[in-house]
Amino acid sequence: MNEQITSVHNQHVKDWRKLQTRKGRKKFGQYLLDGWHLVQEASNSGQELVDLIGTPEELRDHEDIVALFENVYEVTPEIINSITATDTPQGIVAVVTMPDVHRIPANHLQGAWLFLDRVQDPGNVGTMVRTADAAGFAGVVASSQTADFFNPKVVRSMQGSQFHLQLVAGDLRKWIADFKQADLPVYGTQLNPEAKNFRDVHPGKDFALIMGNEGQGMAAELLEQTTTNLYIPMRGEAESLNVAVSAGILMFQLNQAK
Repeated sequence: MNEQITSVHNQHVKDWRKLQTRKGRKKFGQYLLDGWHLVQEASNSGQELVDLIGTPEELRDHEDIVALFENVYEVTPEIINSITATDTPQGIVAVVTMPDVHRIPANHLQGAWLFLDRVQDPGNVGTMVRTADAAGFAGVVASSQTADFFNPKVVRSMQGSQFHLQLVAGDLRKWIADFKQADLPVYGTQLNPEAKNFRDVHPGKDFALIMGNEGQGMAAELLEQTTTNLYIPMRGEAESLNVAVSAGILMFQLNQAK
């Protein structure tokens, strides 16, 4: 079905705008992808494609992707601006179905996993998911106080990596307990000289790495649950590293399985 929409007050536009909010995404079970790159990634990964929304020029220039959608809406640049959170949208937006992030995968004790403890900055969350993808991790588990995986800013930062690994929203205490019960290491991160230098850890294949809140670090109760807590020694004068930078260093160091 192809439909032309010119008013920002159209009901479809109002519903798409709601997908910028966590409440709206939960209500509809959908989220937005902004730009052709993410739309193509979703298509290549077999995601359920719901609506394609674009300006006439963009739709005309990408007829191969347009053909993948049953519902296509030709809209004005004003409508694109109203439903996206970017300063310079590309003129194309897709609505896709959100995966069930509350389901524990059957293979959740296999491979490398990143746990996020109350990481609140969407850019950090998205960057860490993207880096976990690049480092060959199996999945990312976010605590209830971590930024929503499908927040528009997180989605932009992930750059399609959400389609390449498992995303789970869960209780980190339960996940840590499961890993330890299976005799798999769980590494915490701590700015503490008594923690272990990350370079002294022998890389393995199946493990979990926890990154904590930007200002407070990991919760004390989680630090007590871990197998080993790691730190990154710094040669310069900086007091600390950005959590996403720290996560990148640790993920590539720890996950050297072939």
